[in-house]
Amino acid sequence: MVRAAVLPAVGAPLRIAEIELPEPGPGQVRVRLAAAGVCHSDLSLSDGTLRQPVPAVLGHEGAGTVTAVGEGVDRVAPGDRVVLNWAPSCGTCHFCGLGEPWLCAASGAAATTPYARLAHGGDELYPGLGTAVFAEETVVAADAALPLPEGVPLTEAALLGCAVLTGYGAVHHSARVRPGESVAVHGIGGVGLAALQAARIAGADTIVAVDVSPEKEPLARAAGATEFVLADDTTAKRVRELTDGHGADVALECAGRADAIRTAWSATRRGGRTTVVGIGGREQQVTFTALELFYFGRTLSGCVYGNSDPAKDLPVIAEHVRAGRFDLSAMVTGRIGLDGIPEAFAAMTAGRGGRSLVVFPGA
Repeated sequence: MVRAAVLPAVGAPLRIAEIELPEPGPGQVRVRLAAAGVCHSDLSLSDGTLRQPVPAVLGHEGAGTVTAVGEGVDRVAPGDRVVLNWAPSCGTCHFCGLGEPWLCAASGAAATTPYARLAHGGDELYPGLGTAVFAEETVVAADAALPLPEGVPLTEAALLGCAVLTGYGAVHHSARVRPGESVAVHGIGGVGLAALQAARIAGADTIVAVDVSPEKEPLARAAGATEFVLADDTTAKRVRELTDGHGADVALECAGRADAIRTAWSATRRGGRTTVVGIGGREQQVTFTALELFYFGRTLSGCVYGNSDPAKDLPVIAEHVRAGRFDLSAMVTGRIGLDGIPEAFAAMTAGRGGRSLVVFPGA
């Protein structure tokens, strides 16, 4: 039996319950979690913005230690420290063949397959985004457990599983920020903080952080922001003023809101790049005129999981961590237990803090 935060139904409160995990089957591994980050995507799964079969154990950003492996697993062994990859690629679908593993057609299959059940023969449970890390232990496919490079603290390594790969990848893979460029990051949560650090690593000159909360300014500046702008009706104008009147070369929208996307677009210079990183709902509509699309010559693109290949990117990011260029601990503004997740959801909704980290006993 292990303890987990269970979502009994879409829109229902999480409840702490004991669950029964099976032994890992062929191609599977069992992992004892050290920590799990609370991501906005977990909130979106709980309220129905993103689809997730229920009842479910949410959580997809985690790191821990392998305790058992199933038949045929040779890439990791008991005792290995791993980061969980919530979107492992199959390597054979159309998108994988194009070298775009972040768009893998099969990456979401695990989330729709029951993996455990409530204690004492209770209901079957589904794993949130295939990983279910809001629990003391989980069972995942072996290709979802990536070896953690040496020199990275296991607890903070949980952030590598989503926020860091997404923010780092958005800067280096999607927007392809170049040295000397100006960057505006809209939305300073976990992903936004990672994007600010990545922009600094990429050599960006002016780095503008934009958020609705003035309390985010110290966090943003510590992550690398050279300027901070409070989000309001004058945001785009303020960003242009801070970038010699032109607008940012690159704008990254990390909030997943229509108004923030529109503002990021308007704050981007002619010929610049606007990258949408945040996940918005279907009801969030963004409008552009045909004339402005022609006149400004900007590029607007979506970004899934930072357009990252986790197996290749983790060692690169780990080297930045070891060298002190990327500070994982600076992203964490709360260390909580499983029962603190609802408050972490509330804090995200209210725009407070950076990343909340569930830290498990013994970590």
